[in-house]
Amino acid sequence: MTPLRVLLAWRPDGDPDGADTNTGTDTAAFVSWLSRTAEITVKPVTVIPRIWPEGVDRVDASDAAAVQRFEEWAAAESTACHAAARTALIDAGVPESMIDDSDELLHSHSETTALIRSAEEFGADLIVVGSRFGTSGGPVGRFRAGSTADALLHCAPLPVVTVPRTPTLSKHGVTRVSCAYVDNEQSHQALRKAADLASRWGVPLRLVAFSPTGASMYPTLTPFPDATEADERWRGQALDILARGRERAEERHPDLRVETEVGSGPGWSGAMDDVHWKKGEILVVGSSVLGAFNRVFIGPSTNQLLAHSPAPVLVSPV
Repeated sequence: MTPLRVLLAWRPDGDPDGADTNTGTDTAAFVSWLSRTAEITVKPVTVIPRIWPEGVDRVDASDAAAVQRFEEWAAAESTACHAAARTALIDAGVPESMIDDSDELLHSHSETTALIRSAEEFGADLIVVGSRFGTSGGPVGRFRAGSTADALLHCAPLPVVTVPRTPTLSKHGVTRVSCAYVDNEQSHQALRKAADLASRWGVPLRLVAFSPTGASMYPTLTPFPDATEADERWRGQALDILARGRERAEERHPDLRVETEVGSGPGWSGAMDDVHWKKGEILVVGSSVLGAFNRVFIGPSTNQLLAHSPAPVLVSPV
């Protein structure tokens, strides 16, 4: 079987007191977790931001010298980051044979564009991004998108995996694939991706319908008098939806073990905490049909799943 090709958007461990930094240790741990599941080839890349506009051909002598110094610094920084990323991956337990050794200099005004271009040239199956760290980052065990991750989650042409801050991961690799399922085109694509991964890795597939209790998925100012009855009605509908999803998954992979579960509770946090999460879990979700075809584009519900999932999340394009 062809190894899974992983592009790791890597940054050095950021300043814990910084406003928008990332930690490379978490994403290295995730890649190591994948490497314990199946053969992979990982390419760590770091984008060096440009400080001069691209495509500027005419500069005076003083500017040319400054540009030259920047180019030399960018090359040195890129090499240092690649070496540090490689060391972090090895320290996390990734076999050296699974690490792509090509040292590519990426410097651009758009980190998102550079990452997508590099992923396409590498033939990546997915892009891995870490949680925002620092003062405005997420709590331990949860993901918060920084500016680059947020942009990728609205335009990437291939799956994006979000890694929670300081994730708790099984020593045995992926042990179950979960899929958020509501029986629409968005979740049909997620189901196909989740079923394919579960079959490839030889692990069970769990289909989950998440339902924040109440009349709305968000806090309300006035109580809905029939909320309990509506929640019970939705739970019955969710079980029917999951049964149809099970049939779809088993038609695609007849030997696949498929489980179903409904998670309900106050808010998205309560709904997601209502189900049991294994240390070896990865959650697969679909993109919104509001986005471009064959592109990742997260809607409000998916954004809530990313924020409250204790497991890494793979967002699949529609």
